[in-house]
Amino acid sequence: MKKHITAFFIMVSMSLAFIGCKDKAKEATTTEAETIIEEDLATEKYNVDTDASIIEWQGYKPAGSHNGTISIENGIISTSNGTIVGGSFSISMNSIKDSENNAKLEGHLKSGDFFEVEKYPSAAFEITGLEETDGKTMLSGNLTIKEINNNITFPVTITNNNDTLTLSSETFSIDRTKWDIKFKSKSFFDELEDKFINDDIAIKINVKADKL
Repeated sequence: MKKHITAFFIMVSMSLAFIGCKDKAKEATTTEAETIIEEDLATEKYNVDTDASIIEWQGYKPAGSHNGTISIENGIISTSNGTIVGGSFSISMNSIKDSENNAKLEGHLKSGDFFEVEKYPSAAFEITGLEETDGKTMLSGNLTIKEINNNITFPVTITNNNDTLTLSSETFSIDRTKWDIKFKSKSFFDELEDKFINDDIAIKINVKADKL
């Protein structure tokens, strides 16, 4: 009987591990920063509606997770014949919010352990490319956090109706340590046991922009 119970718990543990891996957001392809694409062909520009645009985030640790939002300060998207050919966004790191309004957590995320917003109040994303891959639209751009610049690529859905352009990403993840955010990362600290924080941060981007 004892062997059956042990086997049962092993199966449950394996099932939970599989579910956790299955539900994990795919990490964005991350490479060195790329040259910004030329916008000479741009025929139209769209101004980002900051009130209707938001970045959602979620961080993980063994005891659970936290999620919230970050605001976009401003941005421009350039198109040619309805196709995005460039654009850039400024992201307010001071706007980091926790969904449960946990002021202590928000303060910690703004500290030197994480985004150090007093020194680096803004992050930035500059579009470097757009292409179709395996039936998906993949957007690439240079993401700058704490003055560290890496290029990331992730899947998006783009619509353009009545002079309003919307850009929504699938949920993807980035490895925070590639932007020198190493607090309680098992990749750098061996003695953490179960007190670590996952390197991956899940992100979903929703942007609405109006034609100028």
